[in-house]
Amino acid sequence: MSIAFLITSLLVVASPGTGALYTISSSLSHGVRAGLVAALGCTLGIVPHMLAAVLGLATVFRTSALAFEVLKMVGAAYLLYMAWRALRDTSLLQAQDSAKPHGAAKIIASAVLVNLLNPKLPVFFLAFLPQFVGADDPSPIARMLELSAVFMAMTWVVFAIYGCFAALMRTHVLSRPAVLAWMRRGFAAGFALLGVRLLVSQR
Repeated sequence: MSIAFLITSLLVVASPGTGALYTISSSLSHGVRAGLVAALGCTLGIVPHMLAAVLGLATVFRTSALAFEVLKMVGAAYLLYMAWRALRDTSLLQAQDSAKPHGAAKIIASAVLVNLLNPKLPVFFLAFLPQFVGADDPSPIARMLELSAVFMAMTWVVFAIYGCFAALMRTHVLSRPAVLAWMRRGFAAGFALLGVRLLVSQR
């Protein structure tokens, strides 16, 4: 495992994006457990993209404009929906019982969709992973799976840190109505900007 791979992966994972934003939002709304669950869901959302890249299916998104555009439109629409929901649903940033069993499933489902509907991820894996697999590697697929597992583990750890930090600030945030209002607007703006950026992005 090269230092270059670890550093590059950390920079990619730590960069603010939809997954980090959703994890932080979940922690503020439901507490640290929800943040950890959201981090897990975002990590699980990477699996299909990783498998697509390893199996060569990501080539479709790199070569087929229609496939890329369809997934891009769906992903952008979902992010804009999350922006609307963050702005309109005042219950999103309120203390709630995170122990409800259906809550974890709902959080994971939403978190998986956040990354699953990102058409950049399969292309990213296709371009990123091969750089760290030697041309003379006897088992390139096994090597790519190993690198992907490390990348996913780093994703969960970094997102979990985001979630725990947000949970620590939860009491201070939830006790201030004005802060809550601005937080909702901030999350809405963040999701909207990410959705628009995805909408206008090129392959």
